[in-house]
Amino acid sequence: MLTDPNLDPPEDPVRRTNVNAALTDLLLTPGLTLDEAADRHFAPDYRQRTDGHWADREEFLAHITHLRTVVAGGTVEVHDELAVGDRYADRHTMTLTKTDGSTVRVEVYLFGEFAPDGRFRRIEETTLILEGAEHDRNIGSAR
Repeated sequence: MLTDPNLDPPEDPVRRTNVNAALTDLLLTPGLTLDEAADRHFAPDYRQRTDGHWADREEFLAHITHLRTVVAGGTVEVHDELAVGDRYADRHTMTLTKTDGSTVRVEVYLFGEFAPDGRFRRIEETTLILEGAEHDRNIGSAR
């Protein structure tokens, strides 16, 4: 079989993260520290825009610290995912059970960029609350 190097690029030797692994480590893996989870999946110069609001890595980690106090468990369901070169896109639903027993379901449309080491350098996302109280509308960026 003949292959065209333009159609069949060589395998990328860098192992890249993805949203499922990152969210599972950040919020759903007891015993894994925030620093360990963040260092696995997010570059030092990481920044994120959620529903139009930018956060640097420190602000993002403050958000995750807050979520760790209100989230008791949950699941991540990835519906669509694409990674090409240093670009990443996905659509996923996060279902969270909060410590008060209530449930929040959020659908997320995400575009990202990988750092050369395979961690996320930038994520821009829009969230849609599918289930939850009015005060849960900012769960994607609450601190």
